[in-house]
Amino acid sequence: MARLVPRGAPGPAVFVGLCLLFAGCAGQEDAAVPQGSVERSPFGSMPDGRPVERFTLSNPHGLEVSAITYGGIITSLLVPDREGRMGDVVLGFDTLEPYLAGTPYFGAIIGRYGNRIAAGRFELDGAPYNLATNNGANHLHGGNVGFDKVLWAGEPFQSDSAVGVVFTYSSPDGEEGYPGTLEVQVTYTLTDDDRLVFDYHATTDAPTPVNLTQHSYFNLAGEGSGTVLEHELFVAASAYTPVDDGLIPTGEVAPVEGTPFDFRERTAIGARIDADDPQIAKGPGYDHNFVLDTAGDGLLSLAARVVEPTSGRTMEVLTDQPGLQFYAGNFLDGTLVGKSGRPYGHRGGFCLETQHFPDSPNQPAFPSTILRPGEQYQTRTVYAFGVTRATGAGTSGQEG
Repeated sequence: MARLVPRGAPGPAVFVGLCLLFAGCAGQEDAAVPQGSVERSPFGSMPDGRPVERFTLSNPHGLEVSAITYGGIITSLLVPDREGRMGDVVLGFDTLEPYLAGTPYFGAIIGRYGNRIAAGRFELDGAPYNLATNNGANHLHGGNVGFDKVLWAGEPFQSDSAVGVVFTYSSPDGEEGYPGTLEVQVTYTLTDDDRLVFDYHATTDAPTPVNLTQHSYFNLAGEGSGTVLEHELFVAASAYTPVDDGLIPTGEVAPVEGTPFDFRERTAIGARIDADDPQIAKGPGYDHNFVLDTAGDGLLSLAARVVEPTSGRTMEVLTDQPGLQFYAGNFLDGTLVGKSGRPYGHRGGFCLETQHFPDSPNQPAFPSTILRPGEQYQTRTVYAFGVTRATGAGTSGQEG
């Protein structure tokens, strides 16, 4: 499962405090060095009147991330192209109301369990548990009111080389059918070297499954600019988990070689997305968990790299998790109109969700997702942004 450490070990809040302490010293030594900023502003109200806040993080290179306390949703992410022009590369909205009305998890923190659990049931230590079946016959992304639909508390921070916000939420025992009270902290950090870092931390007072992730939809050409089929994708995975008709893993770990799921060499997303393949047909398209080659080592490693050829924008995904869900926006259908005023059409965004495997509570051969009292759930995922030069001219920025 996620990296577990003894309860007595220092948590993320301690490290944030240390960063702030050292930041103060560094600032006294070199106040002329450009630094990022973090702004706090209102973003509407919940139906019961509770206020929703927005935190806008920016770094010296102009990268800017906005996230709100409702669902921890990333509402915008401004990244430069190869000419230095800024563009918003995540799907979303400028106001709260469309999020409250319901979206396919745009930009949100997902929990208590990201991805699917078969039939909304699992057994833990001999006791059966029943969850909401909100995706056909199965449980998806934490249920009817998952972590994407709750109000988090947010606190900003700033150091000499990064800015960020710490989101916290207490999920009570029995919420959406899950056992135990889960104390959750998710930290978003924007660094001066153009990385957006997600640190997930949780503790529990009773055994419970935990599988947290982030569900932003990306279009590196700019949100609302069309399909992502020309984006070129590399995934560091030699295997994936085939699924049944309900997109539940069959339990098999299958090689990607010779299949449309082989992205070990950078390939356009659209090159094989409609291939005559039984697993592609179940998507329809890509909506599958990739078993990362570094699965099990618990170290932060490159999981995926995406290049958008026209803009030159690149994104790398690094994680210490064993799996990566690649979803190619198969169910976007143009009914949602985004910030640009343009509809989000079929395959107009992609998701790269770092995770443990779907249905792990019912699949004993998969890495465990059970968190127990006295343990700490700690995982990290990084999105690193950069640019490539024109085709054939080499690379620059974060691209390697």
